[in-house]
Amino acid sequence: MSYSARPGFVRADGTELVDDAGVLLPRGIGLGNWLLAEGYMWRFGDEQSAPRQIEARVEALVGADAAAAFWRGFRNRFITEADFSEIARLGFDHVRLPINARGVMDDEGRFIEEGFALIERAVAWSEQYGLRILLDLHGAPGGQTGTNIDDSPNGKPELFMDERYRRDTIALWEELARRYRDRESVFGYDLLNEPLPNEWQHVYADELVALYRELTAAIRAIDDRHLIMYEGSHWATNWSVLRERFDDNQALQFHRYWCAPDDTSIAEYLEVRDELQTPIYMGEGGENTPGWVYAATQLYERHGIGWNFWPWKKLGTLTSPFSAPVPEGWERIADHSVVPDAAEASATLGAFLEAVELANCERRDDVIDALFARPGFTLPAWAGIRDGVPAPVGALIDGPLPEGIWHHTAGAPYQEHERVAVALAAGSRLAFPLAEQPAAWTVDADDASAVSVHWDGSSLVLEAQASVRVRGVDVTR
Repeated sequence: MSYSARPGFVRADGTELVDDAGVLLPRGIGLGNWLLAEGYMWRFGDEQSAPRQIEARVEALVGADAAAAFWRGFRNRFITEADFSEIARLGFDHVRLPINARGVMDDEGRFIEEGFALIERAVAWSEQYGLRILLDLHGAPGGQTGTNIDDSPNGKPELFMDERYRRDTIALWEELARRYRDRESVFGYDLLNEPLPNEWQHVYADELVALYRELTAAIRAIDDRHLIMYEGSHWATNWSVLRERFDDNQALQFHRYWCAPDDTSIAEYLEVRDELQTPIYMGEGGENTPGWVYAATQLYERHGIGWNFWPWKKLGTLTSPFSAPVPEGWERIADHSVVPDAAEASATLGAFLEAVELANCERRDDVIDALFARPGFTLPAWAGIRDGVPAPVGALIDGPLPEGIWHHTAGAPYQEHERVAVALAAGSRLAFPLAEQPAAWTVDADDASAVSVHWDGSSLVLEAQASVRVRGVDVTR
């Protein structure tokens, strides 16, 4: 299979992202866990959730030399050329690459070429397979969140507390801009991932805005062509810090998890897009059921918003495109109170490295099909469009919304009481946009015989022949 890249740099044109071939609607995948380990992707608890904690656990189990060899193996096997090939084959057009500053810069601010080589490897594979790659500073010097996800040394957002970390962050982005200013495959620069969550969003809001302006000026002194992305505070959901434009060639990024997949969850972002006449982008979302994923992705695309799904691969998961099998005995590695001997730990960690290679992972077709609106999963009735007018889920369903319905973080199927119904009057229609016509479908309704189904060329349409309550429809290829 051959791959060709779209021409030109990605850039802002009013509220749209474009390149030399025209308007873009990006569809991407996040390469979480590769360059910045996250404990939940290893099925670890809070005691081993940050990269430093995971590294300490591995070293305590097998010793420093074996631990160093393990991490070299992990970087070489968790994400490989085969992953990029499969990402392109499945239909994604870009990847978002989370970068840990500690992997490319030491405590004295010196650059680490071994770490930059991994970034370059990913950029080169992107070019080889016709993909673009968004460089995401997921763990800034000192930490921009003060949580496990940024590898902060002391559990505080010290990027905003210590001048040294601010200088290092600027220097790092200057270096990235120098290295990649001429590479069209680089989608853009995602300056900080999810800065200042929780109480910190109110403490350092002004400092975040000031840093964004400093980073913009530093990058533009070197690179005046690449798109720059700015995320809101509080897990990229609070856009109060983004109400003024930072650059002519910018995009604003939000993240959405565990919320209603309808307009109520993105209304503020649409408002800011229109006010500032700037593109917006959904940079992280997922960790939910295929039905939710389908509804959320359709929501973004209906509004012309590109998206990036999180993440590509995890250990023993239902919610990512690929799931690595859990090695035998892994629970003894994951339980921080258990200390297996070095031989047992080495064997289990070796089995883990085998498991995370793409060829050994299980492909989750229902997740992939949901992302691209391809038949192969169950469409909840609340994910449909009734009589041609998109509506909030709360207004669409017949009855109260079950508590916790948006919090299926492990991807478990909806329970019977969660299969809420949409009421259709005689002649009313419920449409589900799909990329292709299903080979077969099965309607879940109080009286399935009261529902006729047809394909209209772009959507599967359920039409009520009499008043009926519909809970969903299974679609297959």
